Amino acid sequence: MKMGADRKKIAILGGLVLLGGYLYYSNVASTSSPGPSRGLERSSAGATPASNPVTQASTRRPLESSRSNEEFKPSLKPKRPEDRVDPMTTDPTLRRDLLEKVQAVEMQGGSRNLFQVSAAPPVALPAGGGPIVPVKPSPFAADIKPGPPPPPPAPSAPPITLKYYGYSSARGDNRKRAFFLDGDEILVAGEGETVVTAVKRRYRVVRIGVNSVEMEDTEFKQKRTLPLQEEAAG
Repeated sequence: MKMGADRKKIAILGGLVLLGGYLYYSNVASTSSPGPSRGLERSSAGATPASNPVTQASTRRPLESSRSNEEFKPSLKPKRPEDRVDPMTTDPTLRRDLLEKVQAVEMQGGSRNLFQVSAAPPVALPAGGGPIVPVKPSPFAADIKPGPPPPPPAPSAPPITLKYYGYSSARGDNRKRAFFLDGDEILVAGEGETVVTAVKRRYRVVRIGVNSVEMEDTEFKQKRTLPLQEEAAG
């Protein structure tokens, strides 16, 4: 009877030991687990502000891709397949004969400055007195016709040889009569009258003044003024 009771006690004691071990293990695991959980919380808390650059990068990528699509990228390849060069049919041999011909050409340039307005450089004549080629006139020069010549100047009347040395007027008469000296001959004429000189020149008296008289050459229809002679004025 005592052996059965001891076995029950041993079984109960073993069960209590297992229960205590389990409780101890669960308590130790629960107390050690907060450390890693806090680290996870910190990492999660620190990861939240880092989400903004990700969203910014995601928003910038479409813009950058659209800009890259808008860039001009010319293609040197022909669009049509028949215009494209077949590399299998191209001869890669270097033509040295053609290269030597190009290198043998001497570069020559003119002496005229294209950025300066000036006359054309003179043409060098051939040495040894070769034939001179005449310059053909421009076809537009024949269309330009010279204008009519200007009219000849009107002939000028010769100078008057008469000398005016005074005038007179009668009382009660407003008409004046001028005195002229033609060499040794004295001529008298009033306004509107004509004087004939010794050389058959005819002059009409236009106006008689105190210090001068106006005369008109009847042949040339030109007027001249004769001043009063100083000897008569003195």
